[in-house]
Amino acid sequence: MNALKEYAARVEKALKAKVEGMEGVPPLLQEAMAYSLMAGGKRLRPVMLLAAVDMLGGDSGDAMDPACAVEMIHTSSLIHDDLPGMDDDVLRRGRPTNHVVYGEGQAILAGDGLLNWAGEILARDALAHPGQLENRVRAMEEILRGAGPQGMMGGQCLDLSCQQENRGGEKELMEIQLGKTCRMFIHPLRAAGWLAGAGEAEREALGRYGEAFGRMFQTADDLLDVEGSQAELGKSVGKDAQEGKLTAVAVYGLEGARKMVRDQMELALAALEEFGQQGAFFRELVLSMKGRKS
Repeated sequence: MNALKEYAARVEKALKAKVEGMEGVPPLLQEAMAYSLMAGGKRLRPVMLLAAVDMLGGDSGDAMDPACAVEMIHTSSLIHDDLPGMDDDVLRRGRPTNHVVYGEGQAILAGDGLLNWAGEILARDALAHPGQLENRVRAMEEILRGAGPQGMMGGQCLDLSCQQENRGGEKELMEIQLGKTCRMFIHPLRAAGWLAGAGEAEREALGRYGEAFGRMFQTADDLLDVEGSQAELGKSVGKDAQEGKLTAVAVYGLEGARKMVRDQMELALAALEEFGQQGAFFRELVLSMKGRKS
């Protein structure tokens, strides 16, 4: 997708400028934060925020700070997710994970630093737009809620507890997917609605799309852990089954998980009917995930 690459390049440029413009940060902390933040990737969550703003008739150029904040939060979660106390992984995006390079303590601080920096950026963005202050604060609240205890962190908590206690089934899987993965699609997309001045019907449709897309994305990820390769994914494979994680493959089997991907794709496409032809980017994005390899 050319549009996906173009949006991602814009995000990459903006993140690079922010890293280079950091002031008053100890050099080691700055290096550790930048190591993971600038490690590449599709930048999918900030790209989707920017594309949604454009779809709704807003100015994606004026939404770059919230988009960067979303990527900082996501990167923070990856640093922490790789720690020995969580997934205990040594490879991310084709290179050693943050704690392997900088040690566990510095990795925790790097993740915390990115999370707090994202909050600062969102607050400054709201203050820089006094004429849109309420909508900007609403967008900030959406993004932070998606990442917090009612969202991603809550999902990670349930994921860990089910793994440690060797329990869980379909109900728990749905809750884990919703919190751990879907919320970081749902809420940045809803934030885009606030940033573009859209109505509640449009924000709700974006939320439905985000949930279906997130479930599709996570289930495809579960399949890749079984069927993919380390070279394709840039991270360790086969760990989910080894560690007894509650995944779509564990609950439904390979064929059931593949069916879930197809079903969620249909739900995501149905949510886009609210936007007509303007939803072309998001339709193409869903279809591009069908043959996802990384």
